[in-house]
Amino acid sequence: MHFSIPDTSECTDPTGSNYTVFNIHINGVYHCSVRYKQFHNFHEQLKREFTGTQFPPFPPKKLLALNSAQLEERRAALERYLQTVSQSPNIASSDLFNGFLLSAQQESQREDAEDVVLDVYLMNGHRISISILSTDQTDDVLETVASQIELMDDFVYYFGLFLIRKESGSENTIVRKLQEFESPFISLKAANRSATHRIVLRKSFWDPSFEDDLMGDRIAMNLLYVQAVSDLERGWVWAPKDQQRQLNTLQQRGSKKEYLELARTLKYYGFTQFKPCFTDYPHADCRVIVSAGNKELNFRIQMSHDEVKEVTFRVTRMRCWRISSVISDQNGDMSNGDATLPSNLELAFEYLVAKDTLKWITVHSDQAILMSMCLQGMVDELILKKSGKKIKRPQDRNRASRKNGKEASSVPFPYLPSSNSEPDTPTSFLPPKPLLSPASLPSPSPRDPVKKISDRLSGKSSERGQGLTQNDMFLETGIGDDDL
Repeated sequence: MHFSIPDTSECTDPTGSNYTVFNIHINGVYHCSVRYKQFHNFHEQLKREFTGTQFPPFPPKKLLALNSAQLEERRAALERYLQTVSQSPNIASSDLFNGFLLSAQQESQREDAEDVVLDVYLMNGHRISISILSTDQTDDVLETVASQIELMDDFVYYFGLFLIRKESGSENTIVRKLQEFESPFISLKAANRSATHRIVLRKSFWDPSFEDDLMGDRIAMNLLYVQAVSDLERGWVWAPKDQQRQLNTLQQRGSKKEYLELARTLKYYGFTQFKPCFTDYPHADCRVIVSAGNKELNFRIQMSHDEVKEVTFRVTRMRCWRISSVISDQNGDMSNGDATLPSNLELAFEYLVAKDTLKWITVHSDQAILMSMCLQGMVDELILKKSGKKIKRPQDRNRASRKNGKEASSVPFPYLPSSNSEPDTPTSFLPPKPLLSPASLPSPSPRDPVKKISDRLSGKSSERGQGLTQNDMFLETGIGDDDL
C-alpha cells in the first residue's frame, strides 16, 4: 500500500476552536483526516500491541502552537512514520491498524452506521443488491455478497471487490481493489459524486493454477466465466480468429466450462490490462500497453507506425519498485523534458537484465499505483505459495469485536466539515508535497544486498526509501544463467 500525507487542513470545532488535521491518502486516493493526538494515541497503541518492536521516530509533542515550518516538519515526519510502519506485514494486517483507518474514514466522512442497500456488479453488468451497515468493512461486505450468491466459504477470498470507473463510451477502468481498512459504501459514496463509479466482484488472484480449485463449483466457475467473456470482449485476452469462432459457438450453447477451458489456453488470459501510456524502454517516450499477470509485466511497445515489440518483465527479477511524481514547472513542462506525457505519476522498477546488471525501467501512467498494487499482489501470492499456505476463508478471520481497532480511535475524532457544507471558518491548505522524483533517489548498486523491510522498521537501515518497495521474492526462486 502507498501512504502519503500530502497536505493539512485547518478546521473549526463546534466550540469555535481551530485545529489542524493531516490528510491521509492511501494508494493515491484521499482516505481520511486525522489530528496529531489521534496519531499519537495510535502510536502508543501500536507500542503496547507489538512489544519488542523498535518503531521509527514519532514527532514529539509541542507545548506551543506550531509555526508553518514546524507544521510542515510534523507533516513530513508523520508521513514517514506511517509509510514505515505500514511496511511491516504484521502491523499492516492487524486489527489495530485496519481498525484505526476504518474509524478515521467513518469519522472523516461523518458517516453514522445505518442500514443501507449496496449494489455490487459482475463484469457483465449483473447487479447484486445486498443489505449491509453503511460502516461495514470490505471483508464483511464481500462475505455478504458471497452468501447471497451462495458461493462456498472456501472460495470467497479467491474473489475481491473492486472500484471501477465508467469512461467515455462503454469502457470500464479498474481504479483499485477495496481494502480491509475501508468501508465500500463510504468509499463508493465519496468517489461517486459524478455517478461514474461502481463496485464490481472480480477474481482476486494471479496464478492460473488457482482456477483448478474453482472449476468444480458451479457458482465459482460461473464467476470465472463472466469475467473471461468480459476480458475477451474488451480485448484484454487475445484469441486467433478460429478460436474466437469456437468461443462464440460455446457461448451460444451455454457451454461455460468448455468455454473457460479454451479461454484459459489463450494469450494474456488472467491479465489486467492498463490504459495506453509511455515508457523509457527501450528508449525515451515509447508508447506502450502494459498488462500484469502470470508473475510478469508485459509491454507491447509501439516502436514505429507499424511495428510493435513485446517484452516481458518477470516479477521475480524486479529488485524493487517505486511510485514517483513528475514535477511540472510554471510553463507546464515535465521535469523529464517532455510536455506530451499524459500523466504526472510514474512506476519505476529496478530489473535484473543480466547477471550482476540491474536497470531502472519507468512507466508514465495515471494507473501507476494500480500497477504497483498488482506487482505487490503477485509477490504476496508467490510468498503464500512458497510458504505452503492457502487463501484465507471466512472462518479464518478473527470474529472478535475488533477491540483493537476501537481502542486505536478511543480519542474522539475531530469535528470535520461535511462534504456538502463549508467549515465554520475558512479552510486553508498547505500546498501538496510531491513524491520524490526518480532523479532524487539513489540507484542502489547491483551488488548491494536487498534491505529487508524489518531492518528498516527496526532502524538498522539508513536508506530513506520513501515510496520504495523492496521485493522479498527477488532472487529467491532459483534464477540461473539460462534464465538471464
